Amino acid sequence: MNTLLNRSIDLNNKETPVTREQIRAYFHQTADLYECLFQTLVSDDAYYIKPIHLRHPLIFYYGHTNTFFINKLILAGLITQRVNPQFESMFAVGVDEMGWDDVNEMHYNWPTPAEVKAYRASVRSLVDALIDILPLNSPIDWESPWWPILMGIEHERIHLETSSVLIRQHALSFVQSSAHWLPCLAIDIPAPINTLVDISAKEIVLSKSAKYYGWDNEYGQFKAHSPAFQAAKYLTSNAEFLSFVEAGGYQDDQYWQEESLGWLHYTKAAHPTFWLKQGDAWKLRLMTAEIDMPWSWPVEVNYHEAKAFCNWQTIQLGKPVRMPTEHEWYALYEHAGLSDEMVASTMNANLFLDHFTSSCPVNQFAHGDLYDVVGNVWQWTETPIFPFDGFKVHPLYDDFTTPTFDGRHNIIKGGSWIATGNEAIKSARYAFRRHFFQHAGFRYIVTDTPIEDNASHYESDKQLSEYAEFHYGDTYYGVPNFPKALSDFAIQSLHNKPAKTALDLGCATGRATFELAKHFDHVTGIDFSARFIGLALKLAQQGVLRYTMVNEGDLVSYQDRSLAELNLSDAAHKVEFWQGDACNLKPQFTGYDFILAANLIDRLYSPRQFLNTIYERLNMGGVLMITSPYTWLEEHTPKEEWIGGFKQDGENVTTLDGLKTILGQRFKLLQAPVEIPFVIRETRHKFQHTLSEVTLWERIS
Repeated sequence: MNTLLNRSIDLNNKETPVTREQIRAYFHQTADLYECLFQTLVSDDAYYIKPIHLRHPLIFYYGHTNTFFINKLILAGLITQRVNPQFESMFAVGVDEMGWDDVNEMHYNWPTPAEVKAYRASVRSLVDALIDILPLNSPIDWESPWWPILMGIEHERIHLETSSVLIRQHALSFVQSSAHWLPCLAIDIPAPINTLVDISAKEIVLSKSAKYYGWDNEYGQFKAHSPAFQAAKYLTSNAEFLSFVEAGGYQDDQYWQEESLGWLHYTKAAHPTFWLKQGDAWKLRLMTAEIDMPWSWPVEVNYHEAKAFCNWQTIQLGKPVRMPTEHEWYALYEHAGLSDEMVASTMNANLFLDHFTSSCPVNQFAHGDLYDVVGNVWQWTETPIFPFDGFKVHPLYDDFTTPTFDGRHNIIKGGSWIATGNEAIKSARYAFRRHFFQHAGFRYIVTDTPIEDNASHYESDKQLSEYAEFHYGDTYYGVPNFPKALSDFAIQSLHNKPAKTALDLGCATGRATFELAKHFDHVTGIDFSARFIGLALKLAQQGVLRYTMVNEGDLVSYQDRSLAELNLSDAAHKVEFWQGDACNLKPQFTGYDFILAANLIDRLYSPRQFLNTIYERLNMGGVLMITSPYTWLEEHTPKEEWIGGFKQDGENVTTLDGLKTILGQRFKLLQAPVEIPFVIRETRHKFQHTLSEVTLWERIS
């Protein structure tokens, strides 16, 4: 195994630009590593039994990374045909456990591991062929056709680590050791006594360049002053944490924050998750084995446990103890004299799978007068992830970071023994829910400096804010709210029809979903954008929506909207929101009495496929309502997929003509089309005024 290929690819070295063969080698080694990880499962059953009830079974993660490749390549326009549409629906969206008690009850007819392995081989061949033919220019930036290739590679390296954690949480009977996954043998080395190291004040300045591939949250500018503090010389070891366990720390509520207490009381935890008590002896669960407790290794806990330890340690030391913030971790990094180039060119860290496939003693890798500033285990910080100034969403992965800007995802830094590629660089900003388990521990610091609050409580993304205002904000120039007007029109037209279930396809931020729920028993909203769905979910859960509106330039106003003021509070319990592709819906979305497709068909990559199959989702006698301004653009829909807006045999073909032709066999048009206007506010002085044609179609066969 060539561990040099586990480092990030340098994309901006003008003297030796990256070559397609380097990218090819990086791609194949990533795929080989991922396949090798899943060879630790002993049987097909191991793929289907959930390691933890909050997540999908491992068969999902085996297929997910290659589905991600296909979806991003299609979105980037680099391919036009799917490899396996069924798999690429089933394996598309993972589970971000919203809470420790948020059980995922979805049931799927999963394929066999052999079928997924064959699918992975097909995708690998497709990507390899693209590597042969794509034009390669340096540097590779956000607009480069190589960006989705790199995105897919780094995404699989993320799941290499997160899947290894799930395997570690699997029943031991489902896993097996192998020569490729050998843990550290240094088990009985005494744990060092932790001491404090002085860290001087530093000015932290971050500005991500194109030198490495990156995720959107790494880019932008950040400046902060880090006052002087003291830091533990070592990561907190199992031996050091044992004192907290033996002192009854898990039974004493005073050490646990409110959110942490909820997790503690729900799980009834009495010690770290990977610790096992056998009689008077402690064992440690590794990825594929249980071993005698290595007391010198770093303890692996979630944020709640680490914070409780720090609160307990505050009392023991008589000094304020906590974990570092993100910028204080950068101060540790600078204190150690580290750089990406230095870390990538040395083996003096338990990183990149260079040494072991487990943790190792906390005093094995020195970085100046500190140890394990990078590597061994991830380090929890006190900082909920937030956007840097100048943050922009990458158009190919709009839901990588924005759903985590909620104050509930804390940043982890430094990488673990299985952190490779982009994960292990200084600028990486991965964030997890505080109850999440990763190969993560912590280093404590002593400081009086309060924790900064960088949380972005108001939605400031321009597109999201415009849609929030379009759906829930003021009306302009006397034009009624468009989603409400559509819903009212639909309800008036359906007075003699069943009203059990409705589907709002292309629901955006969800206003029509809520409005329809005043009439229907249950309404499902689906949109391709996870950012839109996230906003709708937040409103359904919290009842309040906050966002900024651009007035002019950098001047904004702040808006607060609530379901109560819109008379929608009673509808919140009757709605659900999902991310999905209208042209490739999951099978459970069926059996509806009414389907609304508002301003959708002229934004689909295959409106013909959508129109030819939508009847499968609708009950007999149910009604499909299509609204659209018929703004056909090749940037959204290939011209051969347009259903109108062109000449054929010298004659005009309108979209209504196309709708009648495609839908005519299974639907009848209930009434003449009507036009409903809408206005979208862009700035205080700029608005879009549009007419959307509305047609109602009853399913007759």
